[in-house]
Amino acid sequence: RRKPAQGGQPPLQQQAGAGQDAATGEQKAPQYSWDLRAKIDPKDYTFSGLKNETVGRLPGKVAGQQFVIQDCENCKIYIFDHSATITIDDCVNCQIFLGPIKGSVFFRDCKDCKCVVACQQFRTRDCRKLEVFLCCATQPIIESSTGMKFGCFQYYYPELALQFKDAGLSIFNNTWSNIHDFTPVSGENNWGLLPETAVVQDYVPLPSSEELKAVRVSTDAAKSIIPITRGRRQKNSDESCLAVFFAGDYTTANARKLIDEMTSKGFQLVQTKEVLMKAEDAHRVFQQSALEFIPLLEKGPVVALEFNGDGAVEQCRSTINEVFSGTKVFVSESKASASQDVDNFYNFADMQMGM
Repeated sequence: RRKPAQGGQPPLQQQAGAGQDAATGEQKAPQYSWDLRAKIDPKDYTFSGLKNETVGRLPGKVAGQQFVIQDCENCKIYIFDHSATITIDDCVNCQIFLGPIKGSVFFRDCKDCKCVVACQQFRTRDCRKLEVFLCCATQPIIESSTGMKFGCFQYYYPELALQFKDAGLSIFNNTWSNIHDFTPVSGENNWGLLPETAVVQDYVPLPSSEELKAVRVSTDAAKSIIPITRGRRQKNSDESCLAVFFAGDYTTANARKLIDEMTSKGFQLVQTKEVLMKAEDAHRVFQQSALEFIPLLEKGPVVALEFNGDGAVEQCRSTINEVFSGTKVFVSESKASASQDVDNFYNFADMQMGM
């Protein structure tokens, strides 16, 4: 398998330290760069055929590899790291936490499982009775599956924010309640939403094994890395408000601060989105105030928040004036224009994200 050096390049072994061993004077075997790569053992990235066990991987132990979970029964499984893709096959009565997944997570032939999952794409096929607290960047898809229930991802441990970054996921792009049923049955509903009062810990308890207890997990909704949104649930009020932050050093912190301020006053966060905008998008979304914001779009994606509740516009505007006086933020001007702002922005965002 050794390749000859290409066109005048120094042979690889010279670069990788062939030659004499200084101590013995013996000729050292040449080392090739492809020999130096850490060997991946698939067993380190597989849980298979387990029963009544608690197993997991600590932060840093998966490091973006793909992972397989199969044929497990009555298990508690925790992947406290980011991964490339995860497939979960033929699992029964398991409780599963999956840290950020750069690509897809695919559940097949599973039943009676409770999960907390963050991913780019979510799919199930031939599943029965899964209850999932989900963060998904694209529209989740179920196929030939029944009794599916979904809630908004809520979870925290110190390494999680960086794992979202490493997996290329935005904490603001979460379409957890916008489920597409590939195989609907007329007159039946294959999926629904978990109760608003659902608490993650009642579904997927904190790990009890000594090794996994080292991860400092909190399931307190107020600490969740992902802002908790109402999604497709019925809105309480016919008044919503759109606030849009522009890219900068503190965009995420500012958006979170506004969420905290508004929700502490009883307003509800309906949906969030992080997306790139161009000048023509700004005209469509921001209408007459577009020119003020167009120069800010070159710095990177915007973060948009929709709040709902009677008086949302007035409260949002006054909070932004008090708390973010030095920051340029787009905020709806009146109750009359706000619902149009929300529609304009999210219609544009859905087109961008290919929803």
